[in-house]
Amino acid sequence: MNSKVTIISTNLRGILYMLLGTFFLIAMTVIVRNLSSDLHPFEIAFFRNIIGLIMLLPILLKRGFVSLKTNNIGGMALRGIFHAGGMLFYFLALTLIPLADLASLSFTSPLLITLLAVLIFHEKLGPRRIVGLILGFIGALIILRPGSGILGLGAVYALIAVFSWSIAVILIKYLSRDNSTVTMTIYALFFLTLFTFIPALYFWQWPTLEQFWWLIFLAGLGTIGQLLFTQSMKIADVSLIMPFDFSRLIWASLFGIFFFSENPSVWTFVGGGLIFGSATYIAYRERLVK
Repeated sequence: MNSKVTIISTNLRGILYMLLGTFFLIAMTVIVRNLSSDLHPFEIAFFRNIIGLIMLLPILLKRGFVSLKTNNIGGMALRGIFHAGGMLFYFLALTLIPLADLASLSFTSPLLITLLAVLIFHEKLGPRRIVGLILGFIGALIILRPGSGILGLGAVYALIAVFSWSIAVILIKYLSRDNSTVTMTIYALFFLTLFTFIPALYFWQWPTLEQFWWLIFLAGLGTIGQLLFTQSMKIADVSLIMPFDFSRLIWASLFGIFFFSENPSVWTFVGGGLIFGSATYIAYRERLVK
């Protein structure tokens, strides 16, 4: 009886962490869009990363520089390039398309990761995964509706961001075989800071004191949101909590309505639901196989 109560309690905490994590991450995007009217998105991305790196320094000092030991610095740098590319194009897309559309398109990432895993790691692609991939990409077409005039530069940026991030996840999967989570996190933030600083230089403008405080707040929301998201995946059943990741679309829609007077179309929810459902189904099937 006690074990069942413990499992339920753990799963409920996992659901709560997922809901709060997605809330904080979408709240971060609201600040990015507001700041982007005065600061370039590339500069915002740089401050997001360098402040996160500074927040991580106490952990590095506590654990010692042994955390920096790796036999694949090239792989870490390559992961940083694609991760930075995903973040830069995501922040650019934020300034051009509704938050709900961006949240929906981001659900295609697990589908691309599955496809890349088949191409790179030669993982098996069974009929169920094929159906899931097809349905997911149909969902993306429903949102984009080619020929309707909706497929603009913002949507292109969003898809580039998803593709770049998906490659970064594949590299994470490869690097995690021989490197600890702490080591990968430190190198990720280091290379993210470096590779976002270079393009930010072309658009550099020193933030005001008020903007700087907003940048710190933004970095805090992103860091806390990511920690909550990761913790939810760690303590609860993935098949149980993944459906609650769909709350990203709900938060994005609400924030878009209240802060930017956006009105998400029914097609955004139809397409987003189809993408999310297919991605969740593929993840569930892979868990059963393992």
